[in-house]
Amino acid sequence: MTNSSNKTIAKNTIVLYFRMIVTMLISLYTSRVVLQVLGVEDFGIYHSVGGVVGMFAFVNGALATGSSRFLTAELGTGDFEKLKRTFSTVLTVHATLAVLFAIVLETLGMWFLNNKLIIPAERMDAAKFLLHLSALSSLLSITQVPYSASIVSHEKMGIYAYTTITDAVLKLLIVYALTIAPFDKLKFYAFLGFVVNIGMLLFYRFYCLRKFPESHYQFVADKKIMKSILGFSGWGILGSIARMLQMQGSTVLINMFFSPSVVAARAVANQVNSASLQFINSFRTAVNPQIIKRYAANEKESSKKLQLETAKLAYYIMLVLALPICLVARPLLQLWLGQVPEHSVAFLQVTIATSLIDVFDISFLSALWAKGRIKENALVSPFVLFAAFPIAYVMFRCGMPPVSICWAFLVSIAVMGLVVKPMLIIKYVDYKWSEIIPVFLTCGKVTLAAIPIPLFFYIWLNPTLGSDWLRFLVFVPISVCCVVMSIWLIGLDKRMRDTIVTFAKKTLHNKGKNYDDRQ
Repeated sequence: MTNSSNKTIAKNTIVLYFRMIVTMLISLYTSRVVLQVLGVEDFGIYHSVGGVVGMFAFVNGALATGSSRFLTAELGTGDFEKLKRTFSTVLTVHATLAVLFAIVLETLGMWFLNNKLIIPAERMDAAKFLLHLSALSSLLSITQVPYSASIVSHEKMGIYAYTTITDAVLKLLIVYALTIAPFDKLKFYAFLGFVVNIGMLLFYRFYCLRKFPESHYQFVADKKIMKSILGFSGWGILGSIARMLQMQGSTVLINMFFSPSVVAARAVANQVNSASLQFINSFRTAVNPQIIKRYAANEKESSKKLQLETAKLAYYIMLVLALPICLVARPLLQLWLGQVPEHSVAFLQVTIATSLIDVFDISFLSALWAKGRIKENALVSPFVLFAAFPIAYVMFRCGMPPVSICWAFLVSIAVMGLVVKPMLIIKYVDYKWSEIIPVFLTCGKVTLAAIPIPLFFYIWLNPTLGSDWLRFLVFVPISVCCVVMSIWLIGLDKRMRDTIVTFAKKTLHNKGKNYDDRQ
C-alpha cells in the first residue's frame, strides 16, 4: 500500500464521513417531522409506493456498479481513448434501458399498485401520483449513473460530499414547507422531492462536463465494450434482484399482509439501519476504487491485502454502531420520533444484526468487481436470498408476526457472507481459506469480548432507569468503549497499532508546532 494511496483513502474517508454525519443528522430529523406531519398512514403509503419503484430501481444500482467498475479500471490502465469510448458507450446503454424501465414501471408497477397493495380507497389517487413522479425521477436517475460513477472513479469525494449535503439541506427546507402546506401534504412532499432530485442531477452533469473530458458524450456503441458492460451489468442485475427482494420486496410483502402502520414501523427501522450503513458505504466508497485500480494495474497482492484489511475495518465500524443501537433501540426511537410505531423496535434490532453480518458479503464483493467476475455470484445470490422470500410468505400465511421476515433474511445473509462469497473469491480471485478465516476469527473474538460488559449493565440497570435520555447516556458510552477496547486489544495487530500511534503523535506534534509558530 503506497503512502499516496493511503493518504487518498484517508482523505476521502474523512470527507465522506463528514458528509455522512451531516446528512444522517438531517435525515433523522426530517424523518421525524415527516412522520408527524404525514401521519402513520400516509408515511406508510409513501414507503409502500417507494417499495414498488424500488422493485424496479434495482436495475439502476446494478448499472451503477458496472459503470463505476469499468470507468475505474480504465483509469487504472491509463488508456484515455478507451476511457472516452467507455463513458459514451455506458451512457448509450443507460439511455436505452431508461426507456424500457419507464414502460415496465408504468404498466407492471401500476398493476401492482392497483391489485396487490393494501391502500385506503381515499388515498389511492395520491398513491398513483406518487408512483408516476417516482417513476419519472428514477428514469432520469438511470441516465445520471455514468456521471456519478465518473466522480467516484476519479475519487473526487469532496464534490460528491458537498452536493449530497446540499441535497440534504434542501430536503430539510422541504420539510419546513410541508408543515405549512395548505393542501395534500403527501403529493406536495413527493413533488418537492422530485424538484430537488432533478436539480442535483443537472449539477452532477454540469460538473462532469467541466472537469472530466471523457464525459463529453459522442454517440458511440463500441461492441466490445458494450458486450463487456452488458455482461457485467446483466449479471449484476440478476444479483441485485435478490437485494431488491430483501429490502423493497420485504416492505411490499409486509404491506400485502399488514396495515400501512406496520409498513411505517419497518420503514422507521430501515431508516435507522440505512443511517448506520452509511458509515460502511462511505468507507467502501473511498476504498473500492483503489482495490479495482491496483488489480487493473496487475498489483494483485496489494489489492488482496487492502481488501482483507478493509473487510475487518468495515466490520469494526459497524460493530461500534450495532451493539449500542441494539441495546437502546426503544429509547433511540422514542427520542427520535416521539411516538414509536408498533413492531419497530424488533424490526430495528434484527435488521441491525443482519447488517453487521452483511458487511462480509458487501466487502468480499469488491474482490469480484476488481476481477470483473460476477456471473457466479449473480447466479448463486438470488437462489440463497430469494429462499427467504417464500419462507417469509409462508410464515405470514401461518399467522407469524411481521418481524419473522427479518429473521429469514438474517439467515440468508449469513449464508451469503460467511460461506458463498468466500467460496467465490477463493475459486475465481485466487484467495485462500487461510487468508479469509483469520478475518472471521478476529471479528468473532472482538464481538465476543465486547458484548458481556454492556449486556451485564443492560440487564442490571435497565429496570431502574426511568428516563430514555438516561438509558441512552448510560448504555451507549459503555457499549462504544467496550467495542473500541476490544478492537484495539484484539482486532488490530501490533503493526496497525503502531501505525495509529505514530500517526496520532505526528498529528499532535504538527498541531503543536503550528500553534507555537502563531505565537
